[in-house]
Amino acid sequence: MALIKAFFPAGLLTWVVAGILGSQGMRGGVLLLERASIDGHTFFWSWPLFLAATGLSWFVVAMLSD
Repeated sequence: MALIKAFFPAGLLTWVVAGILGSQGMRGGVLLLERASIDGHTFFWSWPLFLAATGLSWFVVAMLSD
């Protein structure tokens, strides 16, 4: 259950960090920033960053759970 709870903060962290780096024209190196478009709205995304953020969020949620 902690893994499912960790997806929202991981997605939010990825969206913010990738958005900041991508808007500055950076490619992100190992983060592999991608420009994505959904229904005409463009944003930046990074799957390696999402996986790392999910692991971090999972650890924090698991530590705070009873």
